[in-house]
Amino acid sequence: MMFKKGQTAYSLINGTDHDSHELLSVRNPADDSLLANVTQVNTVEADFAVEVASECFEQLKKSTAQARSNILYKWYQLIMDNQSRLAELVTLEQGKPIQESKAEVVYAAGYVRWFAQQAERVCGTVIPAHTPNHQITTHKQGVGVVLGITPWNFPLAMVTRKVAPAYAAGCSFILKPSELTPLSAIELAKLALQAGMEQGAFQVLVSDNPQALIRHLNSKKIIRKLTFTGSTQVGKLLYAQCVETMKRASLELGGNAPFIVFDSANIESAIDGLMIAKFRNAGQTCIAANRVFVHRDIKAEFLEQLIRRVDSLKVGNGLIAGSDIGPLINQAAKTKACELVEDAIAAGANCIVQNIEELQTGAFMSPVILDMVVPDMKIFQSEIFAPVVSIIEFDSELQVTSLANAVDAGLAAYVYSASMKQVSRVSNALNFGMVGINEGAISNPAAPFGGMKESGLGREGGIEGIDEYLETRYFCQHI
Repeated sequence: MMFKKGQTAYSLINGTDHDSHELLSVRNPADDSLLANVTQVNTVEADFAVEVASECFEQLKKSTAQARSNILYKWYQLIMDNQSRLAELVTLEQGKPIQESKAEVVYAAGYVRWFAQQAERVCGTVIPAHTPNHQITTHKQGVGVVLGITPWNFPLAMVTRKVAPAYAAGCSFILKPSELTPLSAIELAKLALQAGMEQGAFQVLVSDNPQALIRHLNSKKIIRKLTFTGSTQVGKLLYAQCVETMKRASLELGGNAPFIVFDSANIESAIDGLMIAKFRNAGQTCIAANRVFVHRDIKAEFLEQLIRRVDSLKVGNGLIAGSDIGPLINQAAKTKACELVEDAIAAGANCIVQNIEELQTGAFMSPVILDMVVPDMKIFQSEIFAPVVSIIEFDSELQVTSLANAVDAGLAAYVYSASMKQVSRVSNALNFGMVGINEGAISNPAAPFGGMKESGLGREGGIEGIDEYLETRYFCQHI
C-alpha cells in the first residue's frame, strides 16, 4: 500500500514494519506541513538488521544471477506501474516540480532495469597457466553486506543506483536514507519485497541522529562495503571510519561544475543546456552548473537571452501545474544560498536578476543571476545548491580551462563550442569525471557516474557500477 499523508511510516527490518515509540517527523518543504511520522531505529535494532543482512548474504551467495535478474526486472516494472504515486510522494517530501518527480521515477527505474541486465554479465576468466599442470581461473562474487547512505535531493534514484547493482552482484543492503526524505526509500523497499526480494536483502533504517547510527554501523566488521552520496566533508569522515575495518568504499561527493560557452557556440542551444543543468531541482543537484564561463565576445547576447529565459520561470509548489522551480529542501538551505549571494555582491558581483530582498518566503527562492563573479569569491569555490547562476567572463581557452580547474571538486563539467577540435582539447584538459559536450543532461544508467579529486571514489551506473559490489577471487588448481 502506497503511503498516504497523515499515516505513520515505518523503518523496514527483516521485511517487516519496525514499530517504535521513537518517531521522526517528515515535513513538506513547500509549506512545512507534517507529512508523516516515521519510526526510528536504535543501535540494538540496527544490530539485528546487520545480523539479518549477514544471513541473507549467505542465502544470496547460493542464488543464481538469473534469479536475481528476474527479481530486479519485476522491481523495475512495479516502480513504473506506480510512477504517478511515487512522483507525488517525491514532490511532497522533497519539493521538486511534479514533472521532474515523474522523470526521476523513470530515471530511478532505469537503474534497476540496467542492473537486471548486468546481473547476468558478471563473468570470471580463464588465464593461461604458468605450467601444463595448472589451471588458473578468476571468479567474481558479491562483496558482502553493504551499508548505503543516500541524500535527499533524488530520494528515489540515489537509492536504486546503489541497491540495484548490489543485489545484482548478490549483496544484501542496509539503507540509511536522508532523514529529510525517508518515505520514498521505504516505498521502494516495499516494492522490492513485492517483487520477490529476500526479506533481509533490502532493509531501511531511519534515524534523526544519523551520525551516531552510521558510526555504529560502520564499525561492524560484517559490513564489508560503504556506499555514500553526499557532501565532501561528510564523505571524508566516513572514509576515515572505513579504514578501521578495511571496508571498501564508493563515495559520490560534492561538485562545482563549470559550464563553458565559447564564442563559436550556438547561444540558444547553450542556454537550453544551462536551463537544465542549473535549474533542475532548483539547482539542488551535484552536477548542477555552478560557474558559467562565457566568452567576452558573446557575453552581452548570452546574458540578454538568459535573462529572458530565467524571467519566464515560475517558482511555486511542485504539485501546482506550471511550477518550474519548487522550494529548497528547507530554510537552512535557503539561508546558506542567500549568504553566498550576499557575500558575492559585497565583494563586487553585479546582481542582474533578482534582488536579495525580493526572494520569496519560506524555503522558496527565486532565481538569481550574478555577473562579474571572480575566483576569490566564496560563491566561486562553493557548491551553491540553489537557483543561482554565477557568470564569469573569459577571453582564451587556456584561461578558462585554468579557471574551471581551480576548485577542489571534479565531478561534472560542460563545454559548448562549434569546434570539435576545441571540444576535444578542452574536455581532455578539464579535471572532471564527466563532461557534457554541447549537452546539459548527462546522467543516464548506462554511463559511469562519478568524479575526480575531492568529488569522490568509484563509479555508479554503467558497466563499472556493478564492479563496486564484487570481489575478484583467484583459483590456482593443480591438474
